Amino acid sequence: MSSNKNALIRYKTLDKCLKNKYRKYTLEDLIDECSEALFEFEGKESYVSKRTVQLDLQNMRSEKFGYEAPIEVYDRKYYRYSDPDYSIHNISVNESDLKAMNNAVQILKQFKDFSMFKEMNGVIQKLEDSIHAKNQKSIIHLDKNEQLKGLEHIDILYESILNKKVLKILYKSFTARESTVFTVHPQLLKEYNNRWFLICLYKGSMYNLALDRMEKIETDEKAEYIDKDLDGDEYFKDIVGVTVSETMKPKNVVFFVDSSNAPYVKTKPFHKSQEIVSETEEGTVFKICVQINYELERLLLGFGDSLIVHKPRKLRLKLQDKFKAGNKNYETLIVPEED
Repeated sequence: MSSNKNALIRYKTLDKCLKNKYRKYTLEDLIDECSEALFEFEGKESYVSKRTVQLDLQNMRSEKFGYEAPIEVYDRKYYRYSDPDYSIHNISVNESDLKAMNNAVQILKQFKDFSMFKEMNGVIQKLEDSIHAKNQKSIIHLDKNEQLKGLEHIDILYESILNKKVLKILYKSFTARESTVFTVHPQLLKEYNNRWFLICLYKGSMYNLALDRMEKIETDEKAEYIDKDLDGDEYFKDIVGVTVSETMKPKNVVFFVDSSNAPYVKTKPFHKSQEIVSETEEGTVFKICVQINYELERLLLGFGDSLIVHKPRKLRLKLQDKFKAGNKNYETLIVPEED
């Protein structure tokens, strides 16, 4: 059980004791009650230290979690709430808090039909009831598409990462003629450009597999899971998209964007390393330091004639060839005119 969940159980137990008007609780009693509560939840002996309970009481008294509980020691021995009507579950919230909570509920509601958030339905319903948000329309709309193929796999992938299970995935890439079984050690789930990917270990190397190309997934109970302990922020720090090379070093990519489109690139940087090299009336020169991958190329190509790559030369020439090929397609393709 996570330490956060343990703490919540202890706070709930202490709250129950401190508001009990018919029994006196010493510090040792509170320790015993917390230990017993954890035993009931975990099903195993779980002794809570004196220091832990003292720190819990201190946290409940403070503003740290918003409790500011009126805990007092009387007769130099017993603990209780000085306000007999107080409970950490009866914390009052102001109008600003209610608005913030309501906004959060409206965002959560947009995920209610998303498979991995189905278990949140009950929680969302309780929040709606408590802050009277049922008839509130969502002001924030997230760009999501539940009809995307592969979303049905998120549950088993998520659980496999959480429980460290090896998977056998029947997979067919866009270029493959036949499906192939990949025995992988799932590490992370990544969403990019409205597509989901599984980052996994396969035959000693890291791969990303698109969920929409997965045909069947089974758990391999006999295989021993290898945990790479990946940190998403660290793993993806040098790229745009999802394709990470274990050997390629990031390079400085310098590109020009015309004055009409430069504001978009300024306000939505291609990468966190982005900086402005120079500015003129014609446009802005930017620099990012990233690995050169497929997603970066697609992003740069998407700006069409409003963006020009200066460096590195190899990337510049590659994009130039793609534009030439595209131009040739437009010159040779004959489209029948509409009636």
